[in-house]
Parts: sequence; structure tokens; C-alpha cells
Amino acid sequence: MDLKRLGWSPLFSEEFEARYADRGYIAGRVALEHKNSFVIHTEQGEIRAEIAGRLRHHAAARADLPAVGDWVAIELRDGHAIIQGVLRRTGWFSRKAPGDAATEQIVAANIDTVFIVVGLDGNFNLRRIERTLILAWESGARPVIVLNKADLCDDIGQRIAEVEEVAIGVPVIPISAAEGKGSEELGTYLPAGTTAVLLGSSGVGKSTITNLLAGEERQRISAVSGSVGKGRHTTTHRELILLPSGGVIIDTPGMRELGLWGEEDSLRETFEDIEALGERCRFSDCGHGSEPGCMIRRALDDGTLDAGRYRNYQKLQRELGYLERRDDVQAALQTKQEWKRRTKAYRAMNKR
Repeated sequence: MDLKRLGWSPLFSEEFEARYADRGYIAGRVALEHKNSFVIHTEQGEIRAEIAGRLRHHAAARADLPAVGDWVAIELRDGHAIIQGVLRRTGWFSRKAPGDAATEQIVAANIDTVFIVVGLDGNFNLRRIERTLILAWESGARPVIVLNKADLCDDIGQRIAEVEEVAIGVPVIPISAAEGKGSEELGTYLPAGTTAVLLGSSGVGKSTITNLLAGEERQRISAVSGSVGKGRHTTTHRELILLPSGGVIIDTPGMRELGLWGEEDSLRETFEDIEALGERCRFSDCGHGSEPGCMIRRALDDGTLDAGRYRNYQKLQRELGYLERRDDVQAALQTKQEWKRRTKAYRAMNKR
């Protein structure tokens, strides 16, 4: 298989040549992750590989290990394939690992576009779009909002307008994957050699969109509950899929928990309208409460700023603030442990 079709670029080639080529390793891209092994696309075809013990041992965090979309260096040894290294990522979508606030989980690596899929049914949720947008901006990829199930919506124009108000400058594309409509619009973001990831909660139609783009049934789909408007987790794993167009799509399971993992810059990009209002307040340290000359309070009072959007902005601010404080605490603990180690070594040396 031609690696360029998988997204191989001069940037990856240069790093691989400098670090791994003289060791006889081959390059490949992670397509699927199992519990103890990975399915990888290579020039030799699809292979199954395991992580080298050295790589696992030296990983400082979970995010240092291979994820779907990663380019890896593979050693072929005695009929086995061993992942010996992970090439630097050009961009990745990550979130706080479910149930573990201290761990970053890489959802998809080396991506160019993030398709944020929203169902035009009971799934429609502006606050969730805002949260996902923060993570999308943090990935370094281009966000695109896909409004699926247009066939179930009586007023698509109204929904588009609502999304455009919270996703300033982000393309919004209405489609109906179930009716086979929308592949051309999405295809413009998937030229040969590029990668997109599909993100959204269960039942929004990510697997149906994957099948539409692939031109065949690659992913199993199931019906959405008519009573609660929610779908089951038909897709149970992240998978990289090659498309006839030459692009690559990464399908993901529906994510119930979408914990933030990022920087305040991404928050500012998502809520640039609120940030702009804050900059016009009379006082630079305005708390947006009862201070005179507060432009945010004025916008809330006259209805030009949606109260729900502002509450979500404050909530996400607090969440990112917690992450920053947690990182500061972890850094302090690491410094403390390092000084304890040095002190112990110094005392041992003086006893000699």
C-alpha cells in the first residue's frame, strides 16, 4: 500500500529516516487498537503488532503510547511485529480520560479535520457543540460541524442559524446520511492524503456517515430509540478507514463523557464573542457581576448574549482552571520528589 495515501508526508519521512531507517524498521499507521495489540497499515499490507517493552516502560504518560492515526516504527522479528517508536504527531484530538482527571486520552492522531456530528433530532445540544469545539480547536485541526438527519428536521435553516451563533466562523453542513445525501459536501474536506475524525454522541449517525463516504457498509449501524432519542454504542472502538477518494476517516464510539483537556486559548476561540465583550468592560479586572460599565452584564440584560451560552462559558472556564491548578500541583510534587532524591543521594555520598 502506498503510504502517501495513508497521509505520509515529508515531515514524517524525515523523522523516520533520521531515527529509525538505519535499524531496518518499517513505517506504518495505526488503524485499530486492541487490548494488547494494534492493527497497522504498512507498505507490506496490514499487520498486527505489539508494543515493545522498552517503549512501554519509558512512556511518561498514556499519551506517549500509540493511538489510532499514529505513525509508528515497526521491527519485524521472527514472524512478530514490534512497535519500537511513535513518530511526532502533527495534531491530535484528546480528552480527559473517563474516570481519570489526571490522564490525557488520545482519541485520534495526525488529523486535518474534525467532523463534529450532531443529530437534528433529540440529540441536538448547543452546549455540547461548544464543549467539543474547544477540544477541536486544541487539536490543531479544522473543525466542521455536520448536522445529520436533515430529513427529520422541519426547520433546518433555524438550526443552522443557532449553530452559527455559537460556532463563529466554523463551516456548518446539513446532511442526511440515511438517505445517501451529503457525501459530496463532506468529500471536499477529505482530499487524498488527508485525515478526518468523526466525533459525536451515540446515535448521531457517525457509522452511517462512514458507510456513506466509504461507498459500502464498513460499520454496523443500529436504530435510535424513539422514546429517548438516543442510540446504542454500535461502534465500540476507534478505527482508521481508507476511502475511495484517497482520504482517511477515523470513526469513533459515541462519547458520553467529554472531559476538557486543553488550554484557555481554545476556550477563547470558541467564545470569541464573549471574550470581545469582556475586553470592552470599563475595568480590566471586571468580574462581570455588579461592576459599573460591564458589557457582558449589559448584553445579558438586553438579550444579545444568551444566558445559557454564558453559563456554559463560565462552567468550561472553571473546568480548565481546575486542569491548570492540577498541573501546577503535579509539577510541584515532581520537583519535591526530585529534591528528595538529590538530598538522599547527597547524604549517602557524605557517609562514604
